[in-house]
Parts: sequence; C-alpha cells; structure tokens
Amino acid sequence: MKTLDMESLQALVPLHGVLLSKDVVDNWETIESFQARSDDVVIATYPKAGTTWASEIIDMIYADGDHEKCRRDYIFNRVPYLEFRVPGMPTGIDQLNGTPSPRLVKTHLPIHLMPNSFWEKKAKVIYVARNAKDVAVSYFFFHQNVSALPDPGPWDKFLDNYMKGNVGYGSWYDHVKGWWEKRHDYKILYLFYEDMKEEPKREIRKMLDFLGKNMSDDALNKIVYHTSFDFMKTNDKVNYKSLPKEVIDQSTIPFMRKGIAGDWKNHFTVTQNEEFDGDYKRKMSGTDLHFRTVI
Repeated sequence: MKTLDMESLQALVPLHGVLLSKDVVDNWETIESFQARSDDVVIATYPKAGTTWASEIIDMIYADGDHEKCRRDYIFNRVPYLEFRVPGMPTGIDQLNGTPSPRLVKTHLPIHLMPNSFWEKKAKVIYVARNAKDVAVSYFFFHQNVSALPDPGPWDKFLDNYMKGNVGYGSWYDHVKGWWEKRHDYKILYLFYEDMKEEPKREIRKMLDFLGKNMSDDALNKIVYHTSFDFMKTNDKVNYKSLPKEVIDQSTIPFMRKGIAGDWKNHFTVTQNEEFDGDYKRKMSGTDLHFRTVI
C-alpha cells in the first residue's frame, strides 16, 4: 500500500490492498460470507461508471419494460448495494436477505473481493466500465456531494490520489482489468459506458441476450426512453433527491450531473492530461482492454 494522505482519506482503511470505508471493513466478515442465489443478477462497476443507469435498465428489463412497475420504490431499495453500511440504517446485506428472488445486486467491489458464493452459485454479473478520465471528474464531484466520503481537496490533489489508487475502491486500473481478465471464467457480461451512450438499444439487447430475456421492440424503446439521462434526472425514484441533505447534498451539484462522455476535457489542464496519458499507458500496457475517452 502506498503512502496515503491521511487528512483526505480519514474515512478509508485498507483491506486486501484496497481502500474501503471503515464501516464496510468493520462489516467485512458478514459481506464475505454473504449467500448468493443462482438467479441473482449483479450490477458491478467502479464508482461513477454508470451504476444507477445500468441498475434502472436491468430493473426495467425484469419489469418487462413497464416503467410504472419501476416506480414501486427507490432505486437503492430495488437494487440493494451489497457492501453498504452506515450506522443507524439497514445494511445492504440486511436488504438483500429480505429481498425475494430474483434479486438485483449492486456492488463496487473489485473482483477479488467478491463473496465466493456468487461464483459457487453461478450468478450472472453485468459489469459496466467507463473511461478513466470521466470517472475521475465524476468521482471528484461525487465526493463533494456525499458527507460520508472524505474531503477530496482541490481537483489536482484528488486527481493525484486517484491516479495512485488512493481513493475509495482503490485503483481504477486494477478494477477494470481485474473484471476484464475474469470475464470468461464466470458469467460476466462486460459492457462499456461509452458504447451505452453511443447506441443504448444495441447494448440493452446484449443485456437481454445475457439474461435470457425476450422483449418486443416497443418495450425495448420504452426502456431506452425511460433510462435516458434526461428522463432519469427528473425521476425522483432514481435521482437520489429523496435522501436528506445530510447524506447527499445536491444543493449545488446534482447527483446526476452531466452523464456524458468527454466531460474530462473541461477539467483536465494540458499538463494534467499529458501526465495522465503517460501514467495510463504504463498501467494499461499488456492488456487488450481499450477505452474511448470521447464518442
């Protein structure tokens, strides 16, 4: 583990080489022993890579494209967050144990920290990966929203920590590569955020095929429409505006901020971009995993 800036990482502690919130680590034994079911569907991502978007799409798939069914509850109850633990609130494990099958499960865990029962039960995982630069920007703003996350400091300081993997859930590079390398060993559908932005219907069809679902073109079009960024931004069951300001403050920065590919250009300086590209090339050498930073 690299030397950390403890002031900005005060709420994070290392577990098996990955920084996680202290509350998650304190509950690790319960998370590790979680009992998956064979019909579980996991939505796995590095933070700020399209998790809520993918979750809403998959819930709509299971609702046969009926948007009203997806308004039965908030997204964080329809798709419980596996490792979630905040004192005074039900844990993600508590939620999932009380959820009837088939369950949708959200996680940001790197693949080597996933509970073994998911692989033993041959559960299906849909992993969504987003380019490193846009994730960095989105994660930076997210830290300013969520009170439980460490103060990110100024952009340049956060970017440095992010490049070093000194942020919650650790290295973006290790995360996306870890899931990519195991995608043929387990039931994993690996998708890209940029592809979903470019042609959502095509990518949703991949999800349908993977999940063994058939759907009319009319129902598919409804999913595309109701899971568009502009629609979800106004959907109070998805945009997290139901949560109190003390948990997530959206008074100046909305949880659903832009949802585009290429916003990093508005935040990276020329020097930062050059340094990032050099670091990226070193860390991504030897893999056939490739990302687009614009579409």
